[in-house]
Amino acid sequence: MSSSYNNLTFSFKIYSRWKNTCSLLVNKSMFPNSSILGRPPFTPNHQQHNNFFTLSPTLYSHQQLIDAQFNFQNADLSRAVSLQQLTYGNVSPIQTSTSPLFRGRKRLSDEKNLPFDGKRQRFHSPHQEPTVVNQIVPLSGERRYSVPPLFHAHYVPDIVRCVPPFQEISFLEPREITLPEAKDKLSQQILELFEACQQQVSDLKKKELCRTLLQREIQLLFPQSRLFLVGSSLNGFGTRSSDGDLCLVVKEEPVNQKTEARHILTLVHKHFCTRLSGYIERPQLIRAKVPIVKFRDKVNCVEFDLNVNNIVGIRNTFLLRTYAYLENRVRPLVLVIKKWASHHEINDASRGTLSSYSLVLMVLHYLQTLPEPILPSLQKTYPESFSPAIQLQLVHQAPCNIPPYLSKNESNLGDLLLGFLKYYATEFDWDSQMISVHEAKAIPRPDGIEWRNKYICIEEPFDGKNTARAVHEKQKFDMIKDQFLKSWQRLQNKRDLNSILPLRAAILKR
Repeated sequence: MSSSYNNLTFSFKIYSRWKNTCSLLVNKSMFPNSSILGRPPFTPNHQQHNNFFTLSPTLYSHQQLIDAQFNFQNADLSRAVSLQQLTYGNVSPIQTSTSPLFRGRKRLSDEKNLPFDGKRQRFHSPHQEPTVVNQIVPLSGERRYSVPPLFHAHYVPDIVRCVPPFQEISFLEPREITLPEAKDKLSQQILELFEACQQQVSDLKKKELCRTLLQREIQLLFPQSRLFLVGSSLNGFGTRSSDGDLCLVVKEEPVNQKTEARHILTLVHKHFCTRLSGYIERPQLIRAKVPIVKFRDKVNCVEFDLNVNNIVGIRNTFLLRTYAYLENRVRPLVLVIKKWASHHEINDASRGTLSSYSLVLMVLHYLQTLPEPILPSLQKTYPESFSPAIQLQLVHQAPCNIPPYLSKNESNLGDLLLGFLKYYATEFDWDSQMISVHEAKAIPRPDGIEWRNKYICIEEPFDGKNTARAVHEKQKFDMIKDQFLKSWQRLQNKRDLNSILPLRAAILKR
């Protein structure tokens, strides 16, 4: 009897040592640069380069990826962030606690009712500390994970160059800007529409709250990734009904949109469907040329589109934001033109007409090419602030560093709207010219294949591509030109916004 007991005790000790050794090896293999168990494999601060993207020191073996697949299936156990706990910017720190499963060696009574695979998640140290996050992720080296950073087992995109942690920027409050005076009826109507429909700070904060939560969730899949709010929500030209656009950055280089981006979004879509069904509804993976995940935030009723590594979209968001607040007539004029184009069904790139981004560039170009310009070329005037090589964590500083532009042009909003319609109806040469906000003028079309046989050519300010390439049918192009001409003629005769855009319906739609 005593011999059997001793053998059993000896076997248990051997098993305990074997279990502890395996646990240590697994964690050390997944975090070879970490001196503390559970610390993510970030390079120490004194070793980090100045560049925004750095070379990750870790490559994962096949067995480690299999382990990560197991973690992926149980990732919900590591999430302890609720909607009520999230804050923004430099407000109070966000306090989160580890899952009850990992508070101590003893099982809690509630654990008896957990599913089997939930009980299995007890493979690391029982001495877990509560997590304190003092800024929004990416996390600093002191963050402790209850589950190690995750990758998928079957296929891992080449995300060797990852986004290192950096200080989270606080909310970008727009500079104080006085709206222009409106002494005529048409200008008053434009201002009335703008004040009723412009995006409010509360709308932006709702989108930022969703971005914060989703970034934490996506970092369970790609620990060093970063999620950016981009597009009209942040560039100053948003409305109350504007959708949210999100860009997931996983590495420095462009990703292959047909393979890498699609696979990354497949994982994100699966995570949304299985882990966030209470917060997100209707997640849909759109396998287009540039794939996206479309979904709706149930809490705030906001629609979102999420893409992967559209870096230029982050840069042009802050370029447009600077233009938006450079002169007080820009935002009201852009908003009324977007509403007008939407009403006449020429503001939908998915249907072969103009995207909102192209429309904004058309307005900026018009304001740059007036005999007395209202806007300059920011990229030529301040090249150091809008260089394509500037680090991503610094692009938000540009709007803060550029002073207001003082134009001698005193045209009111009504005259500017009429002039915009006339310029594209009668003056701009669609056959031989290209719109260039970068150069602040119309320039000859390039000879490249991207520009051949295109009806509308609008140069993207950073990568030089054609933002209006969706207009590839002559019928749609003729419809766009015809609407410019008819609207200009009607507005010129009546000087009433209702003649081209039903004001009450537009305000109700927001």
